[in-house]
Amino acid sequence: MAINASRNDLASGGIFVALGAYFALEALRYEFGTPLRMGPGFMPVVLGSVLVALGIAIVLKGFRKPDEEAPPPVPWRGIALVLGTVVFFAATIRGLGFVPVVAISAFVTALASRNNNWLSAVIIAVGLCVLCLVVFVVGLGLLVPLVGPWLRF
Repeated sequence: MAINASRNDLASGGIFVALGAYFALEALRYEFGTPLRMGPGFMPVVLGSVLVALGIAIVLKGFRKPDEEAPPPVPWRGIALVLGTVVFFAATIRGLGFVPVVAISAFVTALASRNNNWLSAVIIAVGLCVLCLVVFVVGLGLLVPLVGPWLRF
């Protein structure tokens, strides 16, 4: 009896499950805490569990559709823009500050998708910048300069 499943979905779902389970199990060595007083193991366990759940969902999706069509081309533009944005964020967060780096990173990453145009990328960047300000600076009290020394005249 042959299994009629998409190999790509099965492989990627399996990788998600393996990585999520590994990180969640390793994080159980740390103090877990509660949702109001999170310990160092809380977020890795939660995110690892979410990754496992997503992996299972991808595997189940892979069993529903057969692997008949040709694989799509590799999205080199998206890969390059997203990886470049991660490097840009890490290299410039201290010099440019939180707001410019988040705005530029969100804008460039939004352009990685061919479904977004310039206007939608600007809207995504502004929305994500405001959301990050509210969550990290206001909500969590992250002590990071909003505008870095490179932009102060």
